[in-house]
Amino acid sequence: MLSKKVSFDKICSAHERIKPYILETPLILSNHLNEDASKNIFLKFEHLQKTGSFKIRGATNAILKLDDAQKKRGVVGVSTGNHGRGLAAAAKAAGIRCIICMSELVPQNKVDNIKALGAEVRIIGKSQDEAQFGVDMLVNKEGMTIIPPFDHPDVINGQGTLGLEILRSLPKIDLALVPVSGGGLISGVALAIKSKLPKCKIVGVSMERGAAMYQSQKVGKPILVEEEKTLADSLGGGIGLDNKYTFKIVRDLVDDLVLVSESEIAKAIRYAYWKEGQIIEGSGAVTLASILCKKIHPKGKTVALMCGGNIDMKLHHELISQN
Repeated sequence: MLSKKVSFDKICSAHERIKPYILETPLILSNHLNEDASKNIFLKFEHLQKTGSFKIRGATNAILKLDDAQKKRGVVGVSTGNHGRGLAAAAKAAGIRCIICMSELVPQNKVDNIKALGAEVRIIGKSQDEAQFGVDMLVNKEGMTIIPPFDHPDVINGQGTLGLEILRSLPKIDLALVPVSGGGLISGVALAIKSKLPKCKIVGVSMERGAAMYQSQKVGKPILVEEEKTLADSLGGGIGLDNKYTFKIVRDLVDDLVLVSESEIAKAIRYAYWKEGQIIEGSGAVTLASILCKKIHPKGKTVALMCGGNIDMKLHHELISQN
């Protein structure tokens, strides 16, 4: 049973709350993919969002719901990159202190982007779970408010606004492909879409290396999964052994979870650039990879969500230069 703290009505309220702070990103029919696959495939260009990813939606909704005392003490979060950037931007707009704890695996360009927004960055350990210890210390010692990257009602409702935008552009869809890591994005999007289109299939896509939600759903409970280096670095990290929301929502509302390889992610990054004229990061490429490499065979009207574009440009150049 879904928590009452996460609902279609709360997603609608979140959308009204965050509208002044976000962009409504384009949803386009992909001529190249449809030429190849003869399907009605649409791409949601959320990588063009402010801060380069969807994360600003949930972070902004959560910060706007803080009380004055919480704002005075500031916010803290753990991040593989994009949540930190979204949280830093939302905190800056609200004029409050922000600290982001990150692991050594986070690319330097993402660390630099967060610092540029005025947030303090602390590098702790070699995984997101280890970086979480730094967050817990700040909460306990300084009374800062934690804004988690995914397992939080306000964050999930904020991410769900993407589902509302998709429905506004395409009132009838048959399949939605959504990147999945901790599950905040796919939980919100699945709830928004299935509230209006219960027969629409929701499929989550992740990378083969360290897919925590996939492995957790496979055994039927949240488990620890080793975090590995991957092109889809923003999808790294665990889902939390004490996961309260996203594990259950994914279990109840998501129809399938699939994985793509590093070479398939690289292929999708190249395809996005040369065929669609878009620069996307690995986490934003996994849904595209699932179509290109036939892990998914779209039937009917399909939306593939491209969720982030914060890739190191030297790495991007290397990838698009390969055959």
